[in-house]
Amino acid sequence: MPVDIDLTAAKDSEIDNLFNRLLPGPFYVKDRSDACFRLFQAIVNIGSHFVCRVRDNSVYEVIEDRPLSPQAKESGIVSDQIVWLGCAGKRDELKQPLRMIRIACTPHRKRGGHGGPAQGKSLFIVTDLMNIPAEVVGLIYRQRWAVEIFFRFFKHVLGCQHLLSHRPNGIEIQVYMAIIACMLIALWTGRKATLRTVEMIRFYFTGWADADELESHIAKLKTLDD
Repeated sequence: MPVDIDLTAAKDSEIDNLFNRLLPGPFYVKDRSDACFRLFQAIVNIGSHFVCRVRDNSVYEVIEDRPLSPQAKESGIVSDQIVWLGCAGKRDELKQPLRMIRIACTPHRKRGGHGGPAQGKSLFIVTDLMNIPAEVVGLIYRQRWAVEIFFRFFKHVLGCQHLLSHRPNGIEIQVYMAIIACMLIALWTGRKATLRTVEMIRFYFTGWADADELESHIAKLKTLDD
């Protein structure tokens, strides 16, 4: 669930915004659009860690090939390497080698021309975490998709696909109200809400459904751990 919100202008750089918000301690899990060497080094310098997907055609020099454990192989890990990331002109932005883990995956075929390059047969993940199992690094990156799942809930379950106002204050109010509603539904039900859940809550508040009917519906939902 969201723990912090920062309102920025539409054309502001997300990477520059993060530079000003870095904190010591957290793990920053990022996708390939945020694969910025200066950001990687800033995260390390402040005493935090990162796990980030990089592009399939990234340039790197292998320093060490690490052996793969049976657990790593079962998790789809193809290779675990220590590398110098980047070409000669960019390498000065990083002060230490990084770890690159390659994970086999099923390519996702894009239907349109948006969203960056098509996905290959492998994910390339870089991190400064040298001592945890490769399969755990893969699991950390996988948790990033919780962000996508949240926004899917935000847009499709709550129905926030259209702006009620195009003024900054109106947009801010709508977004804050929707995020508060998302969090209240998750905290109150403790389960994976559906379109039907939102509908039942509306029926309850309008008097078209009683508490027993609402609780009966919630009891049938999958738990957050499923």
